[in-house]
Amino acid sequence: MKEIHGFTHYSFFTEMSELAIKHGSFDLSLGLPDFDIDDRLKSFLKEAADLNTHHYEPLSGNPLLIQNIINFNTERKNNISLKTNEITIVPCATFALYTALKSILNQDDEVIIIQPSYYTYAPAVVMNEGIPVYYDLETDFAINWDKFSACISEKTKAIIINSPQNPTGNILKKEDWNQLFELIKNREIYLISEEIYDTYCFDGAEHYSSFVHPELRNRTFCIFSFGKMFHTSGWKVSYMLAPEELTALFRSHQQYISYSTNAPAQYALAKYLEVFDPLEAQSIMQKKRDIFNDLLKETPLYVEKQAEGSVFQVVNFRNISKTMTDIEFSKWLTIDKKVACLPLSAFYNSRQNSDYIRFSFAKKDEVIINALEYLKKNL
Repeated sequence: MKEIHGFTHYSFFTEMSELAIKHGSFDLSLGLPDFDIDDRLKSFLKEAADLNTHHYEPLSGNPLLIQNIINFNTERKNNISLKTNEITIVPCATFALYTALKSILNQDDEVIIIQPSYYTYAPAVVMNEGIPVYYDLETDFAINWDKFSACISEKTKAIIINSPQNPTGNILKKEDWNQLFELIKNREIYLISEEIYDTYCFDGAEHYSSFVHPELRNRTFCIFSFGKMFHTSGWKVSYMLAPEELTALFRSHQQYISYSTNAPAQYALAKYLEVFDPLEAQSIMQKKRDIFNDLLKETPLYVEKQAEGSVFQVVNFRNISKTMTDIEFSKWLTIDKKVACLPLSAFYNSRQNSDYIRFSFAKKDEVIINALEYLKKNL
């Protein structure tokens, strides 16, 4: 099998979940919710099945869904003013990332990836003949923009941003976006901004989108996910915002890869956006984070920085072991202590160890409580 530079530890994302199943462990490893979706969303999907929604939608997406995305972002969520031809419905965030890169990269162009990061970023760059350039976050998982600037070269074509960030839970503030703009304002550098956890910003923090920033907006592919918003990842519907020129470029490639996406699901999601309350969704997920972190204080594991957003919490495990690698510790915790997690090194291209593991709190409350109570008694 051909080995391609830039492909990261995908196996951990499936291996830990498989270990959890095999050993009857509480699975807090993956960000896949174990609770049901809203009954109203189910009813809209059933409604779609009775309508003529079984053929291709337009390349751009279902017109009702596009209009409701405009309404949702303008009135209830991100305060983003949008035009119809700045929105494209896509099968998933990973597709949008890959196709956005395909739209702008030439061979050997460099793309800056901020680590730790989701495992699909580097492969998407490499598969489009680009070269990943890695910037590692500081110990507090913040970006040092002076150090970041050293990653920018004449070959830099794009930067992949994720906020709220997986796995750290950090949120980029307006000041961060301003500093980023100052670094690239005189260069032809594009942003791929994955904002799929925008619904989950906690403690009053606001999601500041790259598409709100007046200067960055013109060079940004901004990716959102209905799968993350509504816990419907299997429906395979997300959406991307980009200025008209970049949208046209994106669609010129999209038409040959997927064309359109799941038609009945697009209708159901369009109807659900009319009744969905993002504040309620945020409140529910923040409560889960708080339950997790409050109970974790009763164990030797500890949190250095509480997640500002997303559905993940990074946890330091060095009070328990100074010698195990994070991979070894994750497997030990999953097999021997019956709670599955992921090693933070799985989110780096070449790092083999760290002091951290990542948990998902996008789980039923009783699963979080039972998992942490078990750790309290057995660690």
